[in-house]
Amino acid sequence: MALRPVMVNVKALDASAVGRFWAEALGWSAYSAGVTTYVGPPGGLVWPDPVVLGIDVVPVPEAKSAVKNRVHLDLATTSADHQTELIARLRSLGASPADVGQGDVPWTVLADPEGNEFCVLEPREIYRDTGPVAAVVVDCADPRAMARFWGEATDWTVHEVADDHASLRSAKGGGPYLEFLRTPDAKTVPDRLHLDLLPYPGDDQAAEVARLRALGAADLDIGQGDVAWTCLTDREGHEFCVLAQ
Repeated sequence: MALRPVMVNVKALDASAVGRFWAEALGWSAYSAGVTTYVGPPGGLVWPDPVVLGIDVVPVPEAKSAVKNRVHLDLATTSADHQTELIARLRSLGASPADVGQGDVPWTVLADPEGNEFCVLEPREIYRDTGPVAAVVVDCADPRAMARFWGEATDWTVHEVADDHASLRSAKGGGPYLEFLRTPDAKTVPDRLHLDLLPYPGDDQAAEVARLRALGAADLDIGQGDVAWTCLTDREGHEFCVLAQ
């Protein structure tokens, strides 16, 4: 048994506007069949997408806090010119510069229209085939432990593990990496972004949730009530959901 990461859940005051921003930012399409806005590759809605992680923007009544998000997206570029052009285009779409203490680095930190930080990376060979999203990056205290948990929780393969960094990626290749970066700050507020996981056809959602609890996941009550998905936290308190098939 294993679970598939299928999308990044983003909370927003204006889900439609934030969804449109990310669709235009990534060159994807926004689909609003219900209260959420799903952002995925153009050409018609395919869910779950077999390669990419979609972005599901969910309306919430609370604005983002002033605290830096502990989960963010890194965007890939193919050349220095592409990086410059992408940053300019993102600024024209409503992104703004963000200072998270990064100092003098080759990547650029921006925030989406509701303040969610993300990075536009300089060209890196490792991200040449990821598509527009290079990585989903998670701040944590122990990248090794997080890689063990998420490597067992999902069907993704652990690629690199060190004291300050760990990464996973779909065993099928393509699509973004899931990266864990060691940071000194502790988690103090709920994540504005989190991963949604989906069982494979024929697998039992309840059994998968029980397996995750055995790995160290904890139940999470955010007032979701009687819903088809299960809310959990990983070993460092990062929220995620296990969806129904």
